[in-house]
Amino acid sequence: MRTNIIRDLDECLDLIIDEQQIVAIFQGEGEWGPRALGNRSILFDPRHPEAKQIVNSVKKREDYRPFAGSVMKEHAPDWFEMLQLEESPWMSFAIKAKDIAYEKVPSLVHADGTCRIQTVSEEQNKNYYDLIKGFYERTGVPMIFNTSFNLGGEALVETIFDAIDTCNRSEINQLYIPEDQDLVIPLNLIHNKDIK
Repeated sequence: MRTNIIRDLDECLDLIIDEQQIVAIFQGEGEWGPRALGNRSILFDPRHPEAKQIVNSVKKREDYRPFAGSVMKEHAPDWFEMLQLEESPWMSFAIKAKDIAYEKVPSLVHADGTCRIQTVSEEQNKNYYDLIKGFYERTGVPMIFNTSFNLGGEALVETIFDAIDTCNRSEINQLYIPEDQDLVIPLNLIHNKDIK
């Protein structure tokens, strides 16, 4: 299967919400370290009851592996016990989930009742924030299911070529590139050749 490149936010949200598809996001500078923070991420609807199993299968990794949620910073205290924390932009803390999180996004709550969340602000990552905000406006859930853009045992994608190759070797058929910039995209590797 060849990758479908998406440049439009509404189309991306349609795929995640209405079609329940996994969408990878590729933007900005590369990421490194133990967490994906919205520049090289695989995204899914956190409300889906089988989200964890579906994404673990697509990523070709063990079923027990947990996932994280990227949440709009201003809504984090409504869903998680933030205590003295004002934010968690680097996904550094396992934070106790509130009842609403158990009810609405159970795939993000770990067995111990916590979630390793990333708070996202418009200043921190505008494109990613806009995606989460759009998801919230359509669903009432101010967060998105987020995991690193790679397959089991592989390094995080770095280049557009890595991103397309990873999609083509998996069941990730949608690649969202939100930035308004020219990219050299290898057209022979993608499905829609009329992208702008």
